[in-house]
Amino acid sequence: MPTLLIVHHTPSPNCQALFEAVVAGATTPEIEGVRVVRRAALAATASDVLEADGYLLGTPANLGYMSGALKHFFDQVYYPCLDETRGRPFGYYVHGGNDVTGAVRAVEAVTTGLGWRRAADPVTVTGEPGKADTEACWELGATVAAGLMTGD
Repeated sequence: MPTLLIVHHTPSPNCQALFEAVVAGATTPEIEGVRVVRRAALAATASDVLEADGYLLGTPANLGYMSGALKHFFDQVYYPCLDETRGRPFGYYVHGGNDVTGAVRAVEAVTTGLGWRRAADPVTVTGEPGKADTEACWELGATVAAGLMTGD
């Protein structure tokens, strides 16, 4: 059974709302035959990454960069997973108070280095998430999970 690994750093109610929407989309009943594994960024391991077929990443934008927790995740898994995960699909969302540009650039740089294939456009949110933001995160989760279901 294909596995979708959701790696997230969720330190605030705003990030929590986006995370819950991503999970709801990935686990909607229309998605069949995909196992969804959730890991906090500080708990996710190289084994989790190697055992997964696709990835969803979530981070706040902290001081113009991805969270330290997501950076730590990437630092731990980068070389152990570099060759074996190339071409795997991923998606991500970023929440920031007023700017997410640096965090987006950082996630793009690391995932490009890993050779992962973006399966959906990122969801970027500034300020308090509205209905359109949580719907976009739901779509993100559903899109990446559905791609695993069909083998895309």
